[in-house]
Amino acid sequence: MAEHNPLPLVRVVGPSMAPTLRTGDVVVLERARPPRANDLVLVRWAARPGRLSVKRAVRAVPGGWHVEGDNPFASTDSRTLGAAEVLGVVRFRLWPRPRRLR
Repeated sequence: MAEHNPLPLVRVVGPSMAPTLRTGDVVVLERARPPRANDLVLVRWAARPGRLSVKRAVRAVPGGWHVEGDNPFASTDSRTLGAAEVLGVVRFRLWPRPRRLR
C-alpha cells in the first residue's frame, strides 16, 4: 500500500516491496514516462480504486500491467487482482537513503 501526496512523492507502507523498499521510504514519481518491464510503479486496481500500491511492472497485458511485489509472501498484486492501472514510474528513493531505483 502507498499514501498519495499532491506532489510526485509517495510514502511506502507495508512489506510487499521488501527488500527494495520498506515502510517509511519516500519515493519520487515520474508521471509522464510510460512504464517498462522491471520498473517500480505506482498503481491502482479497478477492484480497489481508493487504494494505491507500489509494485514492480512485469509485463503489459490487456487492460493495463501485470505487476508484482518483490516480496511474494506479503504482496497482494496482479496474481490476485489482475491487470493494474499504472499512475507513475518510481524514479528515486528520497528518504531514508537517497538513490536512483530501477
